[in-house]
Amino acid sequence: MQKLYVIKVGGNIIDNPEALQSFLYDFASLKENKILVHGGGKVATEISKGLGIEAQMVDGRRITDAETLKIVTMVYGGLINKNIVAKLQANSCNAIGLTGADANIMLSSKRPLKNGIDYGFVGDVEKVHSQPLVHLLSQGITPVMAPLTHDGKGTMLNTNADTVASELAVALSNTFVVNLVYCFELKGVLRDFEDKDSVISDINPSTYEELKSTGVINKGMIPKLDNSFAAINAGVSSVIICQAESLVELINENKTVGTKLVSSH
Repeated sequence: MQKLYVIKVGGNIIDNPEALQSFLYDFASLKENKILVHGGGKVATEISKGLGIEAQMVDGRRITDAETLKIVTMVYGGLINKNIVAKLQANSCNAIGLTGADANIMLSSKRPLKNGIDYGFVGDVEKVHSQPLVHLLSQGITPVMAPLTHDGKGTMLNTNADTVASELAVALSNTFVVNLVYCFELKGVLRDFEDKDSVISDINPSTYEELKSTGVINKGMIPKLDNSFAAINAGVSSVIICQAESLVELINENKTVGTKLVSSH
């Protein structure tokens, strides 16, 4: 089977034009099959504020009411997605911008109340149709996925970008040897957040539980790692969390880059 990289780039890189430009240059240079999933960054929050709509967050997750849904659909599916596609085209990477509604790639259900919290128009992924992506990749076209899905009944849903990346990776692991890579501003999962070089080189399920119980891994890193281990258990070849600047080094199989998540087998 051919190799495929599903690469998710985090919001902090998207918020920094120079970092994004550099990352997209590196991404475009990768010769292997690749899919890019992007987060939303602070742009949606800034535009919401400009329109007098305050962003509501719970544990790092955005509450998406009807007005916010309009904004994230415009910003994620339009502004950010198409700017990334244009920059990739400028780097000779023939990209196409997509949401989960396009070609019915990703169906979700609206999240039910959780602990009394109504997340609004937030989607939990139910089904991935990977064939359109396989077809695009076979034509030499690189999909760029925005963190938006749909419910099959005409409503768009805001969906966590880490989840979109892991669900795509799992769905495509029947066709490719899939490597899932989460790129963000840190060098990997850190043992000590104050020491940016304290990267944990590999984590298996038992060390993960230990790191959670001692509070080394907390907050926003927990859903990222939960998604990662779910992906490995469902057939994804490897999951690596690394600094966006290390992408080329990583693909060239420098084993010292980032944090690699491994199964217990």
